[in-house]
Amino acid sequence: MHALWGGNPVAVKFGLLVFPPMWSAFIRFVIGIVCIASWAAVRGIPMWPKPGEWRLLMMIGILFVLQIGAMNIGFDLTQGSIAAILISTNPFFAALAAHFMIVGDHLSARKVIGLIVAFAGIVVVLLGGFSFENLNRIGLGGVVVLLSAALLGLRLVFMARIQQKISGVRVVLWQMILSLPLFAIAGATLETIRWENLAFAPIAGLLYQGVVIAGVGFMVISYLLSRYTPSVIASFNFISPVSGVLLSAAFLGDQITPAIVCGVALVGVGLYFVSRPKVA
Repeated sequence: MHALWGGNPVAVKFGLLVFPPMWSAFIRFVIGIVCIASWAAVRGIPMWPKPGEWRLLMMIGILFVLQIGAMNIGFDLTQGSIAAILISTNPFFAALAAHFMIVGDHLSARKVIGLIVAFAGIVVVLLGGFSFENLNRIGLGGVVVLLSAALLGLRLVFMARIQQKISGVRVVLWQMILSLPLFAIAGATLETIRWENLAFAPIAGLLYQGVVIAGVGFMVISYLLSRYTPSVIASFNFISPVSGVLLSAAFLGDQITPAIVCGVALVGVGLYFVSRPKVA
């Protein structure tokens, strides 16, 4: 699953050939909603929120829109390999947020070392993409993707908190449902769909985002969480940036530069330190 998540920037890049960022998000989550709602119906999981849940769901929905919107815009502005590395840094921001928001989940010396190593990787990636004297298209996109990674880390921690009160299935499903009107309004107001580019690759990219990432990904991780601890699953986070760089090179023709190799290595090592299970 971590390897498949690494392919998300590639899929988004393909989808953006036809559907701009807001429309891509709208279509992706329509597909994801169908997948998750079908799965919940088969398992008999109640999907309609209880009266006291609406406020929290609205809050997570707004954060969801901001994070996904920034991600799609950032992916549109930068190379797939750079985007794959930067978006995979979300566990570091989650660790920082959890330190302040989750009782008993404080930063250990091991996590601090991981954060420092990963920050070095981020610097290498960004400086490999632009110079301070001339902030170019790739560099700006990288900063936007990094902002999305920070919002994603915050969203994951917020989800962990509210899932103590609300079913995780309802949280995931309704953050998608509540986001649809905002994505549709933004898309209709600000964007133009490039129908002349419609082909197999953009359609496949959207299906990958909706079915594999938003749909099957959630269901598989839910199954794994029933058998393994979250720390065990998170310990494989380092695979995602490696997968993203390799898939970007294979499908998008991105050049794997020394800065990218160094950056992905440092981010991968940082992810390992932050996410690996504690030794008993």
